[in-house]
Amino acid sequence: MKLKKFFIAFFVVLVVDQVIKQIFLHGLELHSKCISLVLAINKGIAFSMLSFLGDNLKFIQLGIILILGLFLYKENIIKRHPILSGVLLAAAFSNLLDRFLIGGVVDYVYWHCGFKFAIFNLADVLIDFSIVIFLYYYFFGKIPKKVA
Repeated sequence: MKLKKFFIAFFVVLVVDQVIKQIFLHGLELHSKCISLVLAINKGIAFSMLSFLGDNLKFIQLGIILILGLFLYKENIIKRHPILSGVLLAAAFSNLLDRFLIGGVVDYVYWHCGFKFAIFNLADVLIDFSIVIFLYYYFFGKIPKKVA
């Protein structure tokens, strides 16, 4: 049952994120005083860092995701937190899929009210959210070290 939750969360996040990205790839643009929804292809990671790595970045990211997935599985974190694990891995995989299919990550949310912030997407938010929740569980003792 827990693995079923993991796979449902994984596929829902992956499909929703990819559908939203396709909408922006097909030309949607919206502008407001503080937020613009516009297409940007990010060849790097956050704030376009490491873009100088070019195509090598996607293979580095693939390795990191594989290591993360193996860690979550080996430490039984997927069994303890299947939905959160599914969200994290799906969001990371969705951005990786962009790199292989489009040549960079599809970003579309641009905050520019008061200060200009990096452009990002739903997967980025879900990755950050998942990591914050995992850190909360870890530091406040909500994730036991081993499952019997």
